[in-house]
Amino acid sequence: MAASLGNVCCNQLPLTARKISSGWLLFRAQGAGQFHPGPWRSLSSGRRRFNAASLGLQARIRPFPLLIATGGGYMGYDQYGRYKDRELTKIGIEVPPRIANETQVALYKTIPTRLLSRAWGRLNQVELPTWLRKPVYSLYIWTFGVNMQEAAVEDLIQYRNLGEFFRRKLKPAVRPVCDSHCVISPADGKILHFGRVRNCEVEQVKGVTYSLETFLGPHTWAEAINSTIKPSNEEDSSSFQDLLVTKEGNELFHCVVYLAPGDYHCFHSPTDWRVAHRRHFPGSLMSVNPGVARWIKELFCHNERVVLSGEWTHGFFSLTAVGATNVGSIRIYFDKELRTNSPRYSKGSYNDFSYLSNNNQEGVSMRKGEHLGEFNLGSTIVLLFEAPHDFSFNLKAGQKIRYGEPLGTVSQDGQPERHFLGGNGLN
Repeated sequence: MAASLGNVCCNQLPLTARKISSGWLLFRAQGAGQFHPGPWRSLSSGRRRFNAASLGLQARIRPFPLLIATGGGYMGYDQYGRYKDRELTKIGIEVPPRIANETQVALYKTIPTRLLSRAWGRLNQVELPTWLRKPVYSLYIWTFGVNMQEAAVEDLIQYRNLGEFFRRKLKPAVRPVCDSHCVISPADGKILHFGRVRNCEVEQVKGVTYSLETFLGPHTWAEAINSTIKPSNEEDSSSFQDLLVTKEGNELFHCVVYLAPGDYHCFHSPTDWRVAHRRHFPGSLMSVNPGVARWIKELFCHNERVVLSGEWTHGFFSLTAVGATNVGSIRIYFDKELRTNSPRYSKGSYNDFSYLSNNNQEGVSMRKGEHLGEFNLGSTIVLLFEAPHDFSFNLKAGQKIRYGEPLGTVSQDGQPERHFLGGNGLN
């Protein structure tokens, strides 16, 4: 009788109230030992269906909006931290660099920058209609501050595609080569760092370093350059840095020049020297702008790069062209065999090529200021060279520099040193 009365009362209640009442009755029945799991599961699943239908919810995960929201939140947090660092720097408080951890670097490497760079390269070769050239190039000039008055061809319509515009040549008179210093800037750009190499570590920017041995690779190439260079020996206790120094009293120096997208994209010989060897490292194509260089340790060791090594009047000399996002194509004018940004490569691999042969014991002789190669868009040049201990740079970190301007020199009796190439090489 009581059960019948309860059912009648429940039938007169609204739907929600009936479900609450039914649940209460079942709870009382469970306490009395009369609980049956079947009806309870039915009511429970019915309640879930009712809630979903009444509220209009869809129990589906949407990964793309979630990824955008998470990534945007992280970027906002990171930018806020960088803003605080800049404010502290302005008031004279030195802030340690924020270094990416292995997970962050690995996530960055998952971005298909090599594929994107190849796609960008193909886009650069597409011939633009005449009517579209001036608007496209003018937008680029305005965005990156390009000085077209220095270009050999100022008429924008003459550049058939983006590639030709990026690789534009300069008027001969706008970049005079300094004769009073033995090392000049190989390109237009910004000085990221310079100085002596210490403890086999090189600074890519202040406070962030990379391994000299990882950057240049094993020392096996040195034997092909000069027999006076000490060969690599596992039993030799000398450091990798010491193996590069061929003359007593000399030290190892470095200089990093960053080429922005708006800069002149060709690079030139920084001194009179002989190029004996080329080592090509396939690798990632992460951005090399100063912000990323401060964030990722050994950034230059991760990226694709071409190391040209040889000799100048003071011993070992090398120039390394480092690739970057949209800069997978690195061209060396005298090396027609070089191919960069290939679709497939083995991680940690490198390819060696010697410019020495039975018919050519000197390698490739380069004069100071001579055209050496080019990038597409912009990247970084790293100079590593041996010089006497009194070699001095005439630079400051962060300054803008142009191709042909002095980097440093060696003083002899108070007079700047001068070098020239003779008929058989260096004199």
